[in-house]
Amino acid sequence: MDNSPSIRSCSRARTSERGFALAMALIIATLYFGLIGLMLFDASRELAEARRFRARIVAWTLAENGAEHAAHMIVPDNPPLVKPVTVDDWQGASSGTRMTNGQDFKIVGTGTTSGVVEIHARVEVDGKIVGDQVHIYYTRHTQ
Repeated sequence: MDNSPSIRSCSRARTSERGFALAMALIIATLYFGLIGLMLFDASRELAEARRFRARIVAWTLAENGAEHAAHMIVPDNPPLVKPVTVDDWQGASSGTRMTNGQDFKIVGTGTTSGVVEIHARVEVDGKIVGDQVHIYYTRHTQ
């Protein structure tokens, strides 16, 4: 039994690597949790940006819908001024007005989104009615 090496001589207690594994585990865990935190921060920023983009598109669509409601039957009944048309639904509110001056007309549609992000949009359509034909000169989309 005297020729067999001692079990203590194989122990790592005498080496300088005693706390190396613990230090590496703590460093890796810190880097991992930091990376997860950055990913969560970036994901929340992207979600907010996606909500704003969706609200902008919905507001423009609502404004165009308001303008379409105001322009409905523009040729058969061509009064000098049409009362505003307002429509509310789960996505927001749209309204439109049509004003005519002789053959010239101006249609203004507005849209406001409802929900987490509220955005307002406006569409203006200028044109002329010649007989039973509608000529549109230009449209403006603003926010």
